[in-house]
Amino acid sequence: MKPLVLLLLVTGIATAQERGQKLKPDVTGEKYGPHERNVFDLWKAKSESPTPLVVFIHGGGFRAGSKEGVSPGLISGCLAAGISVASINYRLTDVAPYPAQMHDGARAVQYLRSKAGEFNLDRDRFAATGGSAGAGISLWLAFHDDLADPKSDDPVARESSRLTCALGTQAQCSYDPRWIRKNIGGKAHEHPALQKLFDVTLADLETDKAAKLYEDASPIHHLTKDDPPVRVVYNGKDQPGDKPGAGIHSERFGEILKAEMEKLGLSCELQVGQGGGDQIDFFVKHLRRKE
Repeated sequence: MKPLVLLLLVTGIATAQERGQKLKPDVTGEKYGPHERNVFDLWKAKSESPTPLVVFIHGGGFRAGSKEGVSPGLISGCLAAGISVASINYRLTDVAPYPAQMHDGARAVQYLRSKAGEFNLDRDRFAATGGSAGAGISLWLAFHDDLADPKSDDPVARESSRLTCALGTQAQCSYDPRWIRKNIGGKAHEHPALQKLFDVTLADLETDKAAKLYEDASPIHHLTKDDPPVRVVYNGKDQPGDKPGAGIHSERFGEILKAEMEKLGLSCELQVGQGGGDQIDFFVKHLRRKE
């Protein structure tokens, strides 16, 4: 029996996981910002010392989804490994276009850091994970320069937005339609979620204003040699084609990201299809305190 499974059984966490039920959060619907969707739930790992934290960011094309989409397995597995879990909502594109979604993700990380003492969190061991749009936000946070403003009157804004590691499933490393058209092919770049994200039409694709938005929104555009390790996972079933948006979850995003990260000496684990390491193992590997 694997050690993690044994630990799940011993702690009783496996029972809820096997039934597909989520454990009740220790904190529900706490606000991290002014908008009604700036809320999170938090499951605290039992520990006398501060615990690492994984922030789950839901997918849905930046147009749908909610914090309730976090899987019971992620919660149970992380808690059994001594890692706390937060699941956040963020503003969708029916309310605000980019950069609202990424900035909300950063604000949530900063807020949770500001409450590290209250929630028994280790502010130096924060990770993010999610699928599709949530994966993109996670990668953006992993690679983007720190958004902390040391001179801000807001104590939350003074906190770091940086991560220790990130894991994304069905991740896009770029939201630039020009980049997607060139590197993914087909009509992946015509996915309607991209138009909503940037509040532009197909006719605006080549404007300078749009180009700046595309580049800033794209995680791969922010890569530097001091960025943290990531893992990207794909099912290998979404390939480019004649249908607008087909291929938006292509593993080609991950292949290109891995190649670019390796040029900088950075770690990028790529999994396509079944097999590969467990996501909890990834978090344990990178969030565990070095003895």
